[in-house]
Amino acid sequence: MELNKETRDRIFAAADELFEQGDRENFPTVDAVRKAARVNMNDASAGMREWRRQRTAQAAPLAVQVPDAVQQAGNQAVAALWQAAQALANESLQAAQAGWDRERNELEAVRGELADAFEAQARELEEAQARVTLLEQQAAEAAELAARQRQALAEARTALAGAEQRAALATQRADEVERRAQELRAELDYAHQDARAFKEESRKTLDAANQEMQALRGERDATRREAESLRTELAAVKAKAQADAEAHQEQRKLAAQEAARQAERFTTVQAERDEARQEAKAAQEEAAMLRGRLDAETSGRKHKAGGK
Repeated sequence: MELNKETRDRIFAAADELFEQGDRENFPTVDAVRKAARVNMNDASAGMREWRRQRTAQAAPLAVQVPDAVQQAGNQAVAALWQAAQALANESLQAAQAGWDRERNELEAVRGELADAFEAQARELEEAQARVTLLEQQAAEAAELAARQRQALAEARTALAGAEQRAALATQRADEVERRAQELRAELDYAHQDARAFKEESRKTLDAANQEMQALRGERDATRREAESLRTELAAVKAKAQADAEAHQEQRKLAAQEAARQAERFTTVQAERDEARQEAKAAQEEAAMLRGRLDAETSGRKHKAGGK
């Protein structure tokens, strides 16, 4: 896989820094370089293989110039040169073999590091997944809690609206009660005024009634005196009628009846004498009637006496 230059440079820079920090004793692990360079595992693995190859080639380069032994044997025979060249080739082969062995060991180490890194990454992934699951659970619980809080808030708002409506109604009723109380206070003031006026009027009426009662009492006394006079006169009439009874039997009977009627009327007048003006008026009328009858009786008696 071809790495882009920016990723390759970051991997090489991270590997060089970790290699220097380790005093150039051991190559840094792929996982350490991945974390330091902040790349994915595949890019870190490919970059580290290239970085290790470069470090291995620099550490054990092949001979590219004639060694001193060949220069010293320059005057010897071709066989000696060939032997030296063969020995050099063997050394180069051995060096190459050693390089291959080192590279193979490095590859094994890289595979082990990759395995460890993948395991570490798998653990990190599992931990991350566990954290994600926990966060999702916490998010679900938070969402549920938020839903309950929204429901509680909605219920609280509904209750608040109901309370505000009840408060408004209570305020309205209180205003109505206050208005009615003011009306009742005004009506009570009017009633007090009417009561005072009625009391004053009643006092005046009572005074007038007392005055009228005094007048009626005076009239009653006058009527009583007039009744006494009529009683005296009636007794005289009865005596006169009794004297004329034998001669005038029929007249005496009529006079007795009239006397009984007069006595009954007098008793009625005496019983009703304590009443108001109507009773006094009735007594006066009765007295006037008795006076008329008395006059009629007197006239009749005088007429009969003249006839004798």
